Formats: sequence, structure tokens, C-alpha cells
Amino acid sequence: MDYWFVGQDEFTDLVDSGGMLEWAEYGGYRYGTPRTPVVEVLEAGTHVILDIENDGAHQVKRACPRSVLVFLMPPSRDELERRLRARGDTSEADIDRRLAVADDQMLDARDHYDILVVNDELEGAISEVVSILDGPAIPDGDIAAFPQTGSGTPTRSNTE
Repeated sequence: MDYWFVGQDEFTDLVDSGGMLEWAEYGGYRYGTPRTPVVEVLEAGTHVILDIENDGAHQVKRACPRSVLVFLMPPSRDELERRLRARGDTSEADIDRRLAVADDQMLDARDHYDILVVNDELEGAISEVVSILDGPAIPDGDIAAFPQTGSGTPTRSNTE
């Protein structure tokens, strides 16, 4: 899907009318996923993958209890810090802020996500996510009818 940019008033109207599947404010900006395009894709029999932060994922889970939340986990905090530094475009203050946010997100993911995929090798992590999508997409398009998941939080590592 493409990004859509709307003004503050239109965004507020979408939130107030239930037109957003999920939304959050980050860095002084509001981001979200409009509900209608997601439903249309599901009705077409196609999986939907949302690249969203934890607050948005919780909103999706509340709206669609049978959705499957997958969290891409770094192999370690040290490796995450190494990756951030290797980018070369991130200030020290931003690295510290991102690591603090990541710490909170990883703790939250362990308690609230259905599947954790450890991204210790890119191709393996991609294969793991693809294997999660092996089943059919929702055939009837009912956003509340996502596949039921287990009660625990299995952790998947692409080195298993």
C-alpha cells in the first residue's frame, strides 16, 4: 500500500469516526492505518502485514482479536546498538532514545505478541515471517475473523 497524507482535521475525523484501524503519535506526528483499505485487501483474499509500533499493534488486537501479532526481535540489545551505530546517520542522543524505546517495546512484545521472530540473520528472518503467512488469507474478508492463535507467545528464531 502507499502512504496517504492528510491534514490534522481529516486525521482527527478519521479517528473519531472509526476510520482508523490503528493510530499513534510519534515524534509530534500522528501515523495510522485506515481501516477500509485493510478490509478491502482481506476481502480480496490477500494477507495484510502492518509495520507498526506496539501501541498500534495493541489497537489492532483489540479491534481484531484473532489477528496475529509478530514482533521482529534483535538477537540482543548489544547487537541492536551495534546496528544503530553502523548506520552512521544517528546521533548519540537519538541512539540512546531509540534503545530506551526498544527496551520497552521488547518487554511489551514478550507479554503481548503472538510470535517473536529473532532477526539474527536477515534471510532467515524473512523466511520465518513468510512461513507464518503460509496459510490462506481471510476468505470472507471479515476483519474480526483473522486466524485464531495459541494462548502463549512462541518465540521463533531463524537459526532453529
